[in-house]
Amino acid sequence: MSPKKCPKMRSPPQEDTVACHKVKCLRKPLARIYSKGEKKKNAANVIRSAVKSNKQKIKNAKRGSLGLFPNIKLKAAEPPKLPFPSCHSTKAVVAKQALKKSLKIKQFSGKKFQGKRQQNKKLKAFYQVRRSSRKCKAELQSEERKQIDELIESGKEEGMKIDLIDGKGRGVIATKRFSRGDFIVEYHGDLIDITDAKKREARYAQDPSTGCYMYYFQYLNKTYCVDATRETNRLGRLINHSKCGNCQTKLHAISGVPHLILIASRDIAVGEELLYDYGDRSKASIKAYPWLKY
Repeated sequence: MSPKKCPKMRSPPQEDTVACHKVKCLRKPLARIYSKGEKKKNAANVIRSAVKSNKQKIKNAKRGSLGLFPNIKLKAAEPPKLPFPSCHSTKAVVAKQALKKSLKIKQFSGKKFQGKRQQNKKLKAFYQVRRSSRKCKAELQSEERKQIDELIESGKEEGMKIDLIDGKGRGVIATKRFSRGDFIVEYHGDLIDITDAKKREARYAQDPSTGCYMYYFQYLNKTYCVDATRETNRLGRLINHSKCGNCQTKLHAISGVPHLILIASRDIAVGEELLYDYGDRSKASIKAYPWLKY
């Protein structure tokens, strides 16, 4: 408003114009809202009517099947049971198939086995059964022990003879071949304890013509001596000494009584002298008998 111009008095607005103006402004948005609501209602009504029609159809179907008995309620028809594929069912099928195969194989193998039995019977009827004659180590050792026991108790001395040897005097020579570990002869004599042995040794020392034929050894924590000084026809007492001999001594007990025997430490040929190590390394013995050095 400018200060020069005076404001003219306007006429008061009429009611009709104002109302018409309001209606004109609100007509369009109201119409849209009403149209959307009606559409939703119509859609809901359509859905309800469809549901009702479906229910009615189901009721009609039930009444048609049991029109005479309206109070009886029908159970819902169960769907047909079909085998549900699972890992357990497949495993069962596989197991059954495996069992069938194993039964077939057993039957087939049983027939084969019966055929083999018949063939074996026929072979046994014509050919003699061959059995192994091998013996275990324990059996061989027990037999060898029994043989040595018999030889010691009988006093048999075979496969050797007495002969004169230069620088030694009498000696024993093999007349048959001995293999390593074979029994040769027993060092036979009087079996005495150490106290009696010391007494005898002192008595033998007084006579220089008496040779040394006493052999000391230990058995079950006791010291024994085989005194073979007395002259007999046994050959064990005449076998000479050598550090590199072909025989060695061994203890052999019979019924708890120890026996001193000689076995072959290597293969011995015919005509070879039998020798073993006396084991005496004392200075007095070597001084009296210098051949103990060799």
